[in-house]
Amino acid sequence: STATAAPVAQVTTAGAESVYSKQNPLEAEFLVSQKITGRDSAKDVRHIEIDLGESGLTYQVGDALGVWFENDQTLVSELLAEIDATGEEKVNLKLNGEQQEVSLKDALIRHLEITQTAPAFIEFWAELSKDVSLLETAGDKNVAREFAGNHQIVDVVKSAKAAVEPQVFVDNLRKITPRLYSIASAQAEVEEEVHLTVGVVSYEANDKTRIGGASGFLANRLEEGEKVRVFVEHNDNFRLPVDGNTPVIMVGPGTGIAPFRAFMQQREAVEASGDNWMFFGDQTFTQDFLYQVEWQNYLKSGLLTRLDVAFSRDQAEKIYVQDRLREQASEI
Repeated sequence: STATAAPVAQVTTAGAESVYSKQNPLEAEFLVSQKITGRDSAKDVRHIEIDLGESGLTYQVGDALGVWFENDQTLVSELLAEIDATGEEKVNLKLNGEQQEVSLKDALIRHLEITQTAPAFIEFWAELSKDVSLLETAGDKNVAREFAGNHQIVDVVKSAKAAVEPQVFVDNLRKITPRLYSIASAQAEVEEEVHLTVGVVSYEANDKTRIGGASGFLANRLEEGEKVRVFVEHNDNFRLPVDGNTPVIMVGPGTGIAPFRAFMQQREAVEASGDNWMFFGDQTFTQDFLYQVEWQNYLKSGLLTRLDVAFSRDQAEKIYVQDRLREQASEI
């Protein structure tokens, strides 16, 4: 990518917040994408590590990391073929408040949302193609929303043929928005790194596996040492209690475990004495117990007072975290 790097912040931590933002992200170094679900799991969950280097960018446990991503070139090529375009066509986009001319291919890779579909696009394509079944889908808001949820832009385009001008096409796509992921680490523990727990979005459509834009970027396309554009999204409504003696109950099924991994690192770093009770749930114990060794070590050391788990597919009747919560209702 040819994005210019943000100036290195020669400032105290308080000032770092003003330097990097959604509009001006930090180009951080991508360190690791490690699969932490088992080979036979129905899910592909990655432990991601990113190096913030000398940026001075700081975060608190409970914050989220915003990640800007690029779309998959293979997917873009498939989409270009469907709309009979080469990708070299010039289009105008409003970027950072001003009109800029870019190639259609560049627009689709870097600037426009093609893995998430808005119902408005279905309406646009239905009217352009005059396809009876797509018009019917577009006509019912609930049906359109559901269709949008499991059809990427290329699959909508494939569902009905239509000729479209490149400029008209991009005018009907939304701008890429960064994805927010709960931060899974405490700076007291990992210093200039930031960790994420990312579930890869994946489903079948048109005999092809469709992968989420940002999750596929982080899990499969970024190489170690490459740059990824990030910023911190503060969340003051989601914090550990100020008083370390306060007991906490954490409910984190699936990738929802991420912020609580950060909470535990923080409680350990500040030697908080309050009890820590964790509820974790997923499909199977052997394949889907995310960060299992870490949780067992916290139990051993006594930092984690109690761990209740619910693995929905390990027995005939499905058990979820809410069932475990109900069982412990009086103590909770």
